[in-house]
Amino acid sequence: MALNYIWVAFFVIAFLVALAKLIFLGDTEIFKIIVEGLFDSSKVAVMDIALPLAGVMTFFLGLLNIGEKAGAINFMARIIGPFFHKLFPEVPKDHPANGQMIMNFSANMIGLDNAATPFGLKAMASLQELNPSKDTASNAQIMFLVLHTSGLQIIPLSVMAQRAILGATDPSDVFIPCVIGTYVTTVVALVAVAIKQRINLINATVLGWLGGVTALIGGALWLLAGRPKEEIETFSKVFGNVVLMALIVSFLLGAIRKKVPIFETFIEGAKAGFETTVKIIPYLVGMLVAIGAFRNAGAMDYLVGGLKYLFALTGMNTDFTDALPVALMKPLSGAGARALMIDAMKQFGPDSFVGRLVCIFQGSADTTFYIVALYFGSVGIRNSRHAIPYGLFADLVGVIAGIALGYFFFH
Repeated sequence: MALNYIWVAFFVIAFLVALAKLIFLGDTEIFKIIVEGLFDSSKVAVMDIALPLAGVMTFFLGLLNIGEKAGAINFMARIIGPFFHKLFPEVPKDHPANGQMIMNFSANMIGLDNAATPFGLKAMASLQELNPSKDTASNAQIMFLVLHTSGLQIIPLSVMAQRAILGATDPSDVFIPCVIGTYVTTVVALVAVAIKQRINLINATVLGWLGGVTALIGGALWLLAGRPKEEIETFSKVFGNVVLMALIVSFLLGAIRKKVPIFETFIEGAKAGFETTVKIIPYLVGMLVAIGAFRNAGAMDYLVGGLKYLFALTGMNTDFTDALPVALMKPLSGAGARALMIDAMKQFGPDSFVGRLVCIFQGSADTTFYIVALYFGSVGIRNSRHAIPYGLFADLVGVIAGIALGYFFFH
């Protein structure tokens, strides 16, 4: 039900804001802008997101089918099973969903967004098999989605690349704040959902794994901190691509060892990838059109202005408020947030406080509503339960952490 109310709310607010502009400001173009935006958003959802995703989905789900038949997914599930069993108690330790989820998280951490999505959608489908109520999100699906929306990433390469394009003196100076921000967001989101679902995290398994991941991220930070952007970019590209190719080759060699009919198995899984892409198109169109109407009506601008006014009343430093459009847009649209980040860096300068803060916001969380529409839509879930509130809570934590880190490092 949450998705229904939120979807309607976007359109109602957009209509009311546009109507007020027409009556009180005489803006006769506002409804034209919104209606044109409906068509543009529909086109973007299909042409720019769904169709490019179809090819990636087709290949990687074909590959995943080979990995499953070769036993690679079950092997990964056995390794990660003890930790994931604590976070996802309703998922059996040796279930393939464990391996698929860790592949999704790993791909996100090293910046392989295109590979992460098929892994994540496959994981969501596997979790749906265990879901007793097919139109309502299970606890495991919510935990997986909220952790995904926290956007854990070791190297925010796209943010640093954009800073370089716009002439930042040191494009990688936001590297450490971004990593700290996204890690804090992920851990807080994990703890919050665990409390909601009454999952006990105080045990050797969970603490050991979290400590290991913390050490891994800390080691990566120690190795890369202070190095030139070119070195970080090279490391990211080489490491990420080597890992991905090693994964592909290991799946294929494992399939040969197990005498799996490789190409036939690939085709079987690839068909499912295309079918999944077609299935999510209506969900993407619906959500992105609603978000576009909300944005094009000017509701986002009024929201930012109101927040800026309220913060000013407290007497606190309000330098951060010029970066809030990116923070508020991020849960709604990754492309929209990226555009606002670029616009802020052009307006204030990439080396300004605001210019750096918008980059931290962009690198500290993911697009909650897009991910909900994509992942839950792929398996036909209509009742998202507490997924959206806790996903947005993760985004809020990312914003608060981003502001604190921005002031600590750059103000």
